Amino acid sequence: MNQAHYIGRFAPSPSGPLHAGSLVAALASYLDARVHSGKWLLRIEDIDETRTVPGAADAILHALGVFGMHQDGEIVVQSQRKPLYEAAAQKLGNLLYPCGCTRKEIADSRLGIAADGAAIYPGTCRHGRAPGKSARTLRLRVPDPDAANDSISFDDRWLGPLTQQLSREVGDFVLKRADGFWAYQLAVVVDDADQRVTHIVRGTDLLESTQRQIYLQRLLGLPTPAYMHVPVVRNADGEKLSKQTGALPLDLAHPLKELQRAADFLQLDLHQPESLDGFWRDAMQAWDHRFRAPNRP
Repeated sequence: MNQAHYIGRFAPSPSGPLHAGSLVAALASYLDARVHSGKWLLRIEDIDETRTVPGAADAILHALGVFGMHQDGEIVVQSQRKPLYEAAAQKLGNLLYPCGCTRKEIADSRLGIAADGAAIYPGTCRHGRAPGKSARTLRLRVPDPDAANDSISFDDRWLGPLTQQLSREVGDFVLKRADGFWAYQLAVVVDDADQRVTHIVRGTDLLESTQRQIYLQRLLGLPTPAYMHVPVVRNADGEKLSKQTGALPLDLAHPLKELQRAADFLQLDLHQPESLDGFWRDAMQAWDHRFRAPNRP
């Protein structure tokens, strides 16, 4: 790894304040960037504008500052970048096709359930919509079984080698939603390439999206970053911690306590630091010890 060229990022959705789960992802991405003497960028992923909570982005920025995490460079906001997504979609040409299926129709005829819980699309509109069906979404064709790029593998820095067969485990997936918004899969690929991100550190809740994003990167001629997916914090019922599952805002009056909990969750062995400066010193040493940067003594 060329440390001088490391560019990482943290990309929260402004659907509410930071909580324990999002702090874990922020901490992991920040530590990895700093240990590798790289840049840490901040991107507000508000492409799904229906979930945006007014003031949430500013609250997230404030909280990160309280914890001592400061981004390099300007902050990118997805809702301001729609022309870039449109241009990328144009490059995909006839690999994109309009789909008229409703969620119920997909659920009734699905090929199965993907690992992320989504229905595997059966390809109903792949060769044209049924008469009277209007377009609802734009879908991207995945390769036929056993064709080039059908099976996509990558080496996750936390989990090890992983492989997914797109035709069997995903199916043709949505790049433009029925509500007119570009899908996360396209936006994140375009933004990571535009920001020259080389290393992505994020939660395992996004793990099953990775091969779709690598497929898109290949189609668009974009580089593939290195990936690391860290465990996600879950509530007492085993659900990923989020605003929808009862996540509480972080206690900004006691940032050291919150950071220590996040570090414990990531299994970092710290020496009970008594200050933020002490925490960051110990945390970077612990991260470096666990995921040692190449060429370091």
